[in-house]
Amino acid sequence: MLSNFNVSPVLAVKDLASATQFYGGVLGLQPATENDYEIYYKTGGGTLEVYVSSYAGTNQATAATWEVTGIETLVSDLKDKGINFEHYDMPGAKLEGDIHVMEGMKAAWFKDPDGNILCLHQGS
Repeated sequence: MLSNFNVSPVLAVKDLASATQFYGGVLGLQPATENDYEIYYKTGGGTLEVYVSSYAGTNQATAATWEVTGIETLVSDLKDKGINFEHYDMPGAKLEGDIHVMEGMKAAWFKDPDGNILCLHQGS
């Protein structure tokens, strides 16, 4: 039923100005549309919606994942911009610096200013 439609992540934030600095300034995403309570960012072939909510940062699981290439370079570049990466104890995963290496994939997790968990993922 829904397999022919795109799906986009939606992230709650407490402060849109702070989110704009993070998503636009640090991550380098370009706004597609925006108003007083939400911004849609272009990212790859899709969009990421960031909107104001009092529930921001309450999700304790990954909220958005970017499928990337060159994960080592991206992690290094984001660290240079002040991003701290999360380290998780996961079965079958080996931590190489800030990158979790598992069979056939690599992943690195970090949080936005509101605590939303974001992921960089690279398949083999």
